[in-house]
Amino acid sequence: MAEFAYNNNYQASPDVLREAEEKVRLARQRLITAQSRQKSYANKRRRDLEFAVGGCIFLKVSPMRGVKRFGVQGKLSPGYIGPYEVIERIGAVASRLALPPKLADVHNVFHVFNLRKYIHDPEHALLYEPPELQEDMSYEEFPVSIIAREVRKLRNHEIPYVKVRWSNHDDREATWELEDVMKEHHPHLFEELS
Repeated sequence: MAEFAYNNNYQASPDVLREAEEKVRLARQRLITAQSRQKSYANKRRRDLEFAVGGCIFLKVSPMRGVKRFGVQGKLSPGYIGPYEVIERIGAVASRLALPPKLADVHNVFHVFNLRKYIHDPEHALLYEPPELQEDMSYEEFPVSIIAREVRKLRNHEIPYVKVRWSNHDDREATWELEDVMKEHHPHLFEELS
């Protein structure tokens, strides 16, 4: 009489398990390689910033969020204001600044990514009147005057432009804007020209 062995079929589960483990190991290895590559790319742009107590630095500001200046969103707005003195280092990545009374409502501790080193230059001309900052460190720009006019000719028609000087900027940072748009939004600038 022959003996019958129950469940004598070949078991595929060890091979499937081995294949799954190999795929997981390969995926982890590729993730580590990709993370290492991304880290090296990011570290090329990153810089270690340390600001000494008593040194001067610039503070990063941004134009009013969501406010567009006739289709242009702060392209020539000052990115940094200051210089302000560092009065205390808080950890490795934050500094406390000596802000003027005008910015008393703003918290005076900033992350190093919001700061830029100030290198003293005797010819460096700073604005005496800094922009009016809101609590969220943003400000609004407005046109001050028209410096020049120009007509650009395209094939069949001419487009009039005006060179506009903006608040908190000098003449070198003036921008060319469409004359029609400026007349519509700021007619008082054209009354001064007449």
